Amino acid sequence: MGSQTGAALQKQTLLWFVVAVSQCVSALGCEPDYELAIEEVCLDTFRLDMQKLDQRHWCSWEDTVELYGELTNCTFLWALRMNCFWPNRLVDEFFIRVHKQYFHDCSLSGRLLKDPPNRILGPFIAIPVLVTLLMTALVVWRSKRSEGIV
Repeated sequence: MGSQTGAALQKQTLLWFVVAVSQCVSALGCEPDYELAIEEVCLDTFRLDMQKLDQRHWCSWEDTVELYGELTNCTFLWALRMNCFWPNRLVDEFFIRVHKQYFHDCSLSGRLLKDPPNRILGPFIAIPVLVTLLMTALVVWRSKRSEGIV
């Protein structure tokens, strides 16, 4: 009975090994072609779409969400066509390069940073200036009045 259990364990180990190797070969076999496809098809399309969009709007999620979604779907569809896993290491590296090229100056919230309207910004500037002038005038006025000081 011990030899049958040992043989079954060897078969199971061999089966796991074959499955693991075939998965690795499958994943490795598509890398050069898959990388070329997403670079030449997906990235080129994304690059053209981003060039049509004014560079000031690259950090605006509302303006880029559709383009970014199309880029993501493109990488996914090419992975399906080439029997690659998705997401994979190549996709991660691809999107890191895209982010470094197009979104490196964007805030973490993904919103386009801009100054608040003047009706909000004005009081935050005017009040400290007026308080500073008032305090300066008060100090000068008090220093000129020498009455009551012995």
